[in-house]
Amino acid sequence: MSYQPLFTITSKMLNLVSEITEALTKIESTQNSSITPYLRRTNRIKILAGTLEIEGNFLGEEKITAILDGKRVLGSVRELAEVDGAIKAYEKFEEYCYDSLDDLLQAHKILMNGILTTAGAFRRVNVGVGSENGVSHVAPPHERVPELMSDLFEWLKNSDDHPLIKSSVFHYEFEFIHPFSDGNGRIGRLWQSVILYNYKSIFSSVATESIVRDYQDRYYKALEDSGELGQSTPFIEFMLEVIFEAIKNVPNDVSKNVPKGREVSILNLIAENSKVTVKELALKFEVNEKTIKRDLEKLKEENKIKRIGSARSGYWEVIK
Repeated sequence: MSYQPLFTITSKMLNLVSEITEALTKIESTQNSSITPYLRRTNRIKILAGTLEIEGNFLGEEKITAILDGKRVLGSVRELAEVDGAIKAYEKFEEYCYDSLDDLLQAHKILMNGILTTAGAFRRVNVGVGSENGVSHVAPPHERVPELMSDLFEWLKNSDDHPLIKSSVFHYEFEFIHPFSDGNGRIGRLWQSVILYNYKSIFSSVATESIVRDYQDRYYKALEDSGELGQSTPFIEFMLEVIFEAIKNVPNDVSKNVPKGREVSILNLIAENSKVTVKELALKFEVNEKTIKRDLEKLKEENKIKRIGSARSGYWEVIK
């Protein structure tokens, strides 16, 4: 294997890999089933919203949920096309072969269909990647892209590096090559998750993209710092931090249904006080707010309650 991306294994990386591995083992040992349909759907929506918001599409989780439910929503033609492409690209998430360049090209074609006439094909022009301070990175000449991508996938297939590190290296190198005229960020994030899924299946429901969205400035800075250093070390460390935080956000035990006793009590409390808050419900039942939010979402899916107005000033209504 002639091609070898430049990076340095640091003690910070090794510590993060150890912590992530321990957290994954704990999740796998406490869950009755590896992934519940509810967890898969909820986190997939977070993933879609996160990766699109990084690129300036702010339709958000609520509208993406409505689109998945077959409802019509308001948005620009491009916004709706981006959501549609992202939904379809992630629908095939578990079918992609992580070390297949053809699969990545197909994913880009699905993702950018209706947006780019060259969807699924490498760029044929030279490009520079912009930042607030101007052009932060001049990508390799377009005629070198096919060879560079072929070398990257050969390394990905044959490398003995830990998958957590390897996925982060790939993500950086992919963004450095910048092989497409548009959609590089979305595909880079998607493909890192595909590599991680090949390592552990639970990554199909780990919303790393939404954590990247939360630390978007640091994400771009890590890319720039790696570019200036000439190796992906800063970016690897950043992405391992993101993965660790995303793993910590996965509930150790996600029940498909709201426990019957709590369901009845929640419905009664909403009937008595339509403006009861998540925090108040969490205190009442001595569970964390994430659990209550999941309960409420499940009750909404079952058409037992609905939200009238905004999250801040609206209220709940029990559906008779």
